[in-house]
Amino acid sequence: MKIKDLQKIDLPREKLEKYGSDKLKNYELFAIILGSGIKGLNVLELSKKILLTINKVGLNKITLENLLAIKGLGQAKASQVFASLEIGKRLNTENRPEILSASDVWNFCADIRGMQREHFVAFYLDTQNQLIERQTISIGTLNASLVHPREVFEPALTFHAASIIITHNHPSGELKPSPEDIEVTKRLVQAGKIIGIDIIDHIILTKKTYFSFQQANIL
Repeated sequence: MKIKDLQKIDLPREKLEKYGSDKLKNYELFAIILGSGIKGLNVLELSKKILLTINKVGLNKITLENLLAIKGLGQAKASQVFASLEIGKRLNTENRPEILSASDVWNFCADIRGMQREHFVAFYLDTQNQLIERQTISIGTLNASLVHPREVFEPALTFHAASIIITHNHPSGELKPSPEDIEVTKRLVQAGKIIGIDIIDHIILTKKTYFSFQQANIL
């Protein structure tokens, strides 16, 4: 089955155009690169299988031979995937910005500070506090059902992140954390302790300033 044969709501290319890359899962991005599946597997199923192999072997250790070992994945598609991974690794290691404080997060979030809807964003950091990736986790009023630990920590495992900073904007301009903000933060901090990836700060943003859970000693 080709990507165009999937239901419209599941088309990664349309999701990319409508919502941006932040809202696509890693396997959906692979689906765009591949374009079509193989006999017995549609493009999304194939992409998930590739991602499982990458996660098992490790992004920095994956080889073309590992990809060719995936049943049904031919030389051409394996080469496409491997080349895209190699480009990503090369670009990702060049001039990574450091995230050392809440003010750094403030500077990196100019695009969401004035949004009329709440945007919950995660910054994935390496052991040197350098930014690996920024991802939008959810859009809408923050609550425990909207922000599940799985949605926050799944990318962290993929990126081999050492720590995470979470942040979201308050369109109302209110800096004080809501009970929901505190509940979600505690839930994610606890999940991080179990997984071994720390949530080092949660920062509330408004148009003019910010509030840091870490600085307020309530993390």
